[in-house]
Amino acid sequence: MLLCIYRERCCSAFLICVLSPHLHGFFSSTECYAHLHTEQEWKAIMARFRKECISRPAACLWMMFWAEVVFGVVALIGAAAFDGLEIQEEKRSSIPSTLEGPFTPVTVPFDTALRKGSDDLPVYDPRIVKRVPSIAPEQIALALSSPDAMWVSWVTGDSQIGPEVTPLDPSSIGSEVHYGIQSGNYSFVAKGTSLVYNQNYPYDGLLNYTSAIIHHVRLQGLSPNTRYYYICGDSSLAAMSQEREFTSLPLPNANNYPSKIAVVGDLGLTYNSTSTIDHMMENKPSLLVMVGDLSYATQYLTNGTGGVRCFACAFPDAPVSETYQPHWDAWGRFMEPIISTLPMMVIEGNHEIEPQAENETFASYKARFAVPSEESGSKSSLYYSFDAGGIHFIMLGGYVDYNRTGLQYAWLEQDLAKVDRSITPWLIAVWHPPWYNSYSSHYREAECMRLEMEDLLYDNGVDIVFAGHVHAYERMNRVYHYGLNPCGPLYITVGDGGNIEQLVITHADDPGHCPTPEGNLPGFGGTCPFNFTSGPAKGKFCWDTQPNWSAFRDSSFGHGILEVVNSTYALWTWHRNQDIFGKDKLGDQIYIVRQPEVCTNIKRSAISRILN
Repeated sequence: MLLCIYRERCCSAFLICVLSPHLHGFFSSTECYAHLHTEQEWKAIMARFRKECISRPAACLWMMFWAEVVFGVVALIGAAAFDGLEIQEEKRSSIPSTLEGPFTPVTVPFDTALRKGSDDLPVYDPRIVKRVPSIAPEQIALALSSPDAMWVSWVTGDSQIGPEVTPLDPSSIGSEVHYGIQSGNYSFVAKGTSLVYNQNYPYDGLLNYTSAIIHHVRLQGLSPNTRYYYICGDSSLAAMSQEREFTSLPLPNANNYPSKIAVVGDLGLTYNSTSTIDHMMENKPSLLVMVGDLSYATQYLTNGTGGVRCFACAFPDAPVSETYQPHWDAWGRFMEPIISTLPMMVIEGNHEIEPQAENETFASYKARFAVPSEESGSKSSLYYSFDAGGIHFIMLGGYVDYNRTGLQYAWLEQDLAKVDRSITPWLIAVWHPPWYNSYSSHYREAECMRLEMEDLLYDNGVDIVFAGHVHAYERMNRVYHYGLNPCGPLYITVGDGGNIEQLVITHADDPGHCPTPEGNLPGFGGTCPFNFTSGPAKGKFCWDTQPNWSAFRDSSFGHGILEVVNSTYALWTWHRNQDIFGKDKLGDQIYIVRQPEVCTNIKRSAISRILN
């Protein structure tokens, strides 16, 4: 408010926003505050105010009277805090918004002083060594279920690896969670299920694996925005964990949002991975979204040899793409301090496929992670949805049938039809392989999935899409069918979590780096290559310059933080690992603005026809 002494724009807009809710029919305060970010929006607010004043002079005079009162109070308060507020206002006003786009493409040159990658943590690193007795819970993790429910998962017992392995009996130990709203006082007890999984290879010399016992318990009837304390394990065996705590998320509502949502892709278990997680936790997220490629157990032989950047390059004679499953246990221990206190929502990547005997895939992913597939009407944990306050997340599988005749597409249609944008205004989609990507790695690899699903997501007004797979960062302009479109989703690639395969630093538009149409093969499905039929790249498979739909790209490790302000505005910030010690230094930042009044289904279709 002190800025009102000095700035007519701030003063006028602020007073209108404060006073107008008391004048029925002027503005709602939420609507008003959401439109104070740019000069153009402020002028629109003021024009509407003047129009209302002409038609309702008495109400307008009443507002002007109270404006004088507010001015007097503000003047008495003084300007002691002005400098700090001035800095905050200037900082906010310097952050661009999607309303100012499309932006001129920017490429940040790779800093050659940085290494492109690092090795995995050694097996003796204290962060991944087992630290509890065999019957005690470890690898404790949380995941959202329904708006008033939370999954708690953990592991007990010891896994086995060798030519012949004997699975443990899951019924040999119970699955209990004791929880309450006071530390040490657990008013509720929930029980769940347990299982083991196997990773078997029908080849001589390869080792088989059977997991420890994996437990999943669903806590129901949770109050929103409430801190809970819990222990898990088997009380009959005196095998309970130490106390952990978490805070439940707000209920679905257009005015309720998680404080901060961390978005991480292609994490792995390297020294760069640890930097990403350390940096992320400094931002204190309340929810973690992982966009696939989690542990990278696929970079090893079954005997633990490896930890290589390229499995096929290092082991060309391997009969199959092998995995070292104990690496998953190490990853679970590494993540436990974080994901035992805040929910982590995952979707599979190509490194979770892990083919084994009898054509079985995704065994580890399906067994280790509890996701709300059943709660969201999905028959597969490879695709599902959930709500986080006023956000509806759609988690899609890029490595399972995505064709329009398939089960995933049918589920997606049904899920989108149920979304009530008056309750969950924000619609965010997450999957692993990006549809829009200007790097040479995985360039246009997911075209088949895009051609099947893009129209459905566009017609339903998806606001943001997060993907990984490409080991770099890239933010697009709003785009639809490769054309700039103000109603298209904002696509963001965050496959730069720190994995062992290293960063990608070349682009498809760099001389000599355009892949052949058959050069990037997906981990699932076929390829759908074609040359562009319009625009600067007409007749070509690659652009000669950075595409106009690519707004910003930077080959650095990092993580993203999404802060939804209200039903219209969200602040997206990408934090580079090398900036962890740089105060207020950011890799990329932008306000993402929804325009539901512009981008209705009818208007969206008309805009698409005009632009295409």
